[in-house]
Amino acid sequence: MSLSLLSNAYLEETSNKTRAKPVPWEGYQRADLVTAEELALIKRVDRQPRARVESVLLSEGGAYALLYLSLLKKLQRVDTMQCLLVLIADALTDHEERIPLFTRTSQVDSDLPYVPLLKALDASDEFVQLKAAQILTLLLSAETTSLPLRQAHSFVNTLSNFIQSPSQNRRNVSVQCLESLLTRPECRQAVWEIPELVQALVDILKKNPGPQMSYQVAFCIWLLSFEQNIAQQINKRFDIIARLVEVAQEAVKEKVVRVIVATFRNLVVKAPSANLPAMLVCQLLPYTKNLATRKWSDEDIIEDIKFLKDELTTRFESLTTYDEYTSELESGHLSWTPVHESEDFWKENAIRLNEKDYEQLKKLIHLLKESEDPIVLAVASHDLGQYVKYYERGRKIVTDLGGKTRVMQLLTHQNPDVRYRALLSVQQIVSQPWLSV
Repeated sequence: MSLSLLSNAYLEETSNKTRAKPVPWEGYQRADLVTAEELALIKRVDRQPRARVESVLLSEGGAYALLYLSLLKKLQRVDTMQCLLVLIADALTDHEERIPLFTRTSQVDSDLPYVPLLKALDASDEFVQLKAAQILTLLLSAETTSLPLRQAHSFVNTLSNFIQSPSQNRRNVSVQCLESLLTRPECRQAVWEIPELVQALVDILKKNPGPQMSYQVAFCIWLLSFEQNIAQQINKRFDIIARLVEVAQEAVKEKVVRVIVATFRNLVVKAPSANLPAMLVCQLLPYTKNLATRKWSDEDIIEDIKFLKDELTTRFESLTTYDEYTSELESGHLSWTPVHESEDFWKENAIRLNEKDYEQLKKLIHLLKESEDPIVLAVASHDLGQYVKYYERGRKIVTDLGGKTRVMQLLTHQNPDVRYRALLSVQQIVSQPWLSV
């Protein structure tokens, strides 16, 4: 990858200012922090025209890669660190062939190239932090062998903190860094081990961040979805399918829809049983049918849409009404679909909520306890009432599982429909004498 792909207006403006600032290199030599040889080398490139610096790097690139990193390791003043990071970035911009010059410095000093750059991430200056992040991303993404895991994990942890910070610059640069790092499987697993980081990406999508950031975050999730273990768990842990459907439906840029559809394809291919039910609940099938009628400039999205439509159609046609219901419970997105208000459905299926040690009933009560969505609470309250109406012996089970206590708490909920549905449910639960199981 090219460093120019990690673009940010703040970094570009500050880099331009930094190139013009003087650094007291002679003072460093007098303080024995810089050798006479290092001083002579740095003076040849410090605040010099780009063409002159390029001619020096052309013949002595290896020496200067070692010089920049060695000075960054031992000099701690913010303005000096800014200067050195800009020199490193300038050397690498549009010159990917120089990356090995920097990674090979480890042969001279085992701390190089990563230790000084990782240390710069902890600096008090935001520019130093983010410029170091840019450079680290370029070097780690270009490693031809397995990544140095300790350094990679340390960097990913820092990016997690940056993305969760209130600084827009930190967030924007860090998401771009992740886009590049996640092309490597070991980085995907490192990110997956930090649930706060994955949640932070989902939270960005919740805030309608605009087309470019939506695309970048969706791109990160797409890369994560290539891993089997992540595809198996990501929707269950982060409710990502519903969020991505909303982002795609609101998107004005084709590239946003393209990367989300590609993500859905990965989730179906890697873990169909974990993801297809939630996709059906989120109405992805009618949405893909709509997408199939549009004109697209990219052949890949046409193929992905057809794949999704076919898979979802096959799944939908094989579903019973009870399958539809359990899919809703699994997704956590209860809504007033016809199955909930069908008396025939509850007559036939209420007792099935007891199967596998009351697995579905426990999910229903869990939603009542944990959801903050008034529609989910209203529907779940209704369903609990229907369960005890058609399975009288369920009253004690509902009480033992905490369902009665919770639905009574909802009698004072701020939403009027939740209060109404909770009242009807309580009437069913307490309307007849207790029956033992």
